[in-house]
Amino acid sequence: MSIWWSLHLRREAASVPLARRLLIGTMETAGVDPEISYDLSVALSEACANAVEHGGPGASGGVSEAYRVTAYLDGEKCRIEVADSGPGLARVPEVRPARPDAEHGRGLCLIRELADHVHIGAKPGRGGTVVSFDKALKWRKDAPLMAV
Repeated sequence: MSIWWSLHLRREAASVPLARRLLIGTMETAGVDPEISYDLSVALSEACANAVEHGGPGASGGVSEAYRVTAYLDGEKCRIEVADSGPGLARVPEVRPARPDAEHGRGLCLIRELADHVHIGAKPGRGGTVVSFDKALKWRKDAPLMAV
C-alpha cells in the first residue's frame, strides 16, 4: 500500500512541529518501526527549519510566505521533499560537519546522516530549493499497512 500527502505551510517556526507530527502520526498508524520514524522526523524538522530560515525572497523580489512538504510511503521506502520558493541555490552547498560549538549549520549534515539518499537542488522553472531524502522502511510485526 502507498500513502502520500502534501502540505503547504507558512514560513513560520510553528509550522515545523506540525509537519513533524503529521509524519510521525502517518508512520505510526501505518506501522513503521519507531526508530525509522524518529530518524525521518528529525531529518524532516531540519529540512523544514532550513526552508523557514533560508527560503527568503523569491524570484519576483517579494518574500515567499510558504513552503511545501510532501511525503511518500510506498511499502519499501519513505521519500520526503521540502521545497521553498526562495531565490534558489547558485550551487549545491558542500556539506561538512559543523564545529562542536556552532549554533547553526548542522541541518544538512544531520539529514545526510539520518537518511539513505539525499538530493539538494534548485526547483525546476521558478526558482527555490528542493531538499529530498529517502530511507528504507522497517515495519512493526503488527503493521496494518505493511506491503506484502
